Amino acid sequence: MSYNMSMKIANIAELKNRISEFVSAVENGEEIEVRRRNVPIARIVPIEKSKVNTTELGCGRGTGKIMGSLTEPFMPESDWEMLRAEEK
Repeated sequence: MSYNMSMKIANIAELKNRISEFVSAVENGEEIEVRRRNVPIARIVPIEKSKVNTTELGCGRGTGKIMGSLTEPFMPESDWEMLRAEEK
């Protein structure tokens, strides 16, 4: 296990009071070691950068077929159980 000498250390009270500063540091690639009464209990590390989304809008155009009306219910109202409950 390697120890990063530039890692920031914060006790819980300090972390609570300065959370936005620590989150900004993590966003910039730093690690934060969290301690309770100077005993290490956790480490906050940056997550891996996600890949850039290369999906092109409209790439699925023409691959689906709409059957029926998009604005009308799929089932007739007589089959809706919730409407039958109101009639009772």
